[in-house]
Amino acid sequence: MELTFFSNSPLSLLAPVIAIVLAVVTRKVLLSLGAGIVIGALLLAGLNPLTAMQRVYDGFVGVFWRGAPNLSNIYILLFLLMLGIITSLISVSGGARAFGEWARQRVKTRTGAQLLTVFLGIVIFIDDYFNSLAVGSISRPLTDRHRISRAKLAYLIDSTAAPVCVLMPISSWGAYIIAIIGTMLLSQGYQDSPVLLFLSMIPMNLYAVFALGLVFCTAAMDLNVGPMATQENAALGGTLYDVRKGTPPGAPMLEEDENGKVSDLVLPILVLVMATLIAMLWTGGSAMLDNFLPFSLLGAFEHTNVTLSLFTGGLIGLLFTGVRLLIGGVSGDLWQRAVVEGSKSMLPAIYILVFAWMLTGIIGDLGTGSYLASLIDGTMSPSYLPMILFVLSGAMAFATGTSWGTFGIMLPIAGDMGLAADMNMMLPMLAAVLAGAVFGDHCSPISDTTILSSTGACCHHIDHVNTQLPYALSIAAVAALGYLVMGITQSIGAGFAASLVAFVILITVMWVISGKSRHRRVVG
Repeated sequence: MELTFFSNSPLSLLAPVIAIVLAVVTRKVLLSLGAGIVIGALLLAGLNPLTAMQRVYDGFVGVFWRGAPNLSNIYILLFLLMLGIITSLISVSGGARAFGEWARQRVKTRTGAQLLTVFLGIVIFIDDYFNSLAVGSISRPLTDRHRISRAKLAYLIDSTAAPVCVLMPISSWGAYIIAIIGTMLLSQGYQDSPVLLFLSMIPMNLYAVFALGLVFCTAAMDLNVGPMATQENAALGGTLYDVRKGTPPGAPMLEEDENGKVSDLVLPILVLVMATLIAMLWTGGSAMLDNFLPFSLLGAFEHTNVTLSLFTGGLIGLLFTGVRLLIGGVSGDLWQRAVVEGSKSMLPAIYILVFAWMLTGIIGDLGTGSYLASLIDGTMSPSYLPMILFVLSGAMAFATGTSWGTFGIMLPIAGDMGLAADMNMMLPMLAAVLAGAVFGDHCSPISDTTILSSTGACCHHIDHVNTQLPYALSIAAVAALGYLVMGITQSIGAGFAASLVAFVILITVMWVISGKSRHRRVVG
């Protein structure tokens, strides 16, 4: 007999807390995720070990099969494998080497390499999964040549991917959010288009806006604080990642063709991007047609099947890259080894992602998100609600490892609270949920986006989490201040201005700290 009092209670926090604490302390992500899975299964099974074992088994099977093939997860895993193979084939072709030589002639500084990465992260806004993996594949050869640490690259990728996606209406995130708020707000009396409502919330999404501002300043001013400074100092000495932990996921080691061309890198990536974009429009348009809806660009993104589109785009990109390589004269033996090594390079990331999905499912069954949401009661002043919703959404995303799950739980709650407390603060409260979810996702070692950013940068996962944390927490403080002022003054402009002032102070402090780090490096 299962003990239901474990669900929707403080004990529901135990599984994610153990996983997160162990990940930080031991730096062994799989072990930590496994411990969280076992603890959560025991709670769900009423501390019965046999039933808990069945729970764990069911959770593993559920990743791949839930009465039918779990195609969404399968497509993501296959996309990871294909991306690993594409990366390996590009490496064998010499395309990465050629791009590095081309970029080195034009991008001559560490700053330029970092700014190029940020630019690519903003341009590739379709989906955070695709953004994290594609930008990593494109930028890594250049950042390696300029001795930028893999942890710094992972931060630049992660801190552009989710913030850009959550601000763009034409993205998988934007479409998902518009679908939620459209139904909710229109039922509560808002007559504006859901798209216009989404666009009006962009300046209220303080964490996403200022996270992008910080990543740009970090790249332009080479701001390195906390563990990031240690990683960057090591990179300047030639150590791009912690070699004691082995080779990071996503880094196949094969010989490169010295006659490779820039097109050997650019064309496969371009085909991959275009094929994925077309697939998203095709799957979204097909869904609209099935539901007798008139086609529109935004509607297609709203109804698209993201994982199927990623799989389709990845498959087309892989076929294009593989055939092009064979036509180019690469031997069949080297081609086969590239496929094997590329697949193997992604296995650690796949293991982590499967474990993270299992833990996410158990956390959902425990009702962790619902318990966190219940901590808000109706007696508090509406003036504090935007800030409280930001913090609570951040805690939920951190504990559950999912922004989208946090959106699904917290947006309706914020909408109901805004309706009951103060309609004028409805949109700021919804924006605070979006901002908090991205913040918690950035900090969480069990977030799939964080895992994929590590994979795209070929960085050890826990190193990425540790180095990004000071930046994420700093911007969270900037955003929290803005939401507090926004709630008290009921002025969006005042809240944004408060965050802007805090942001300028933050950049100044980080510049001073980074300057001291640079001085020690020069003296040393």
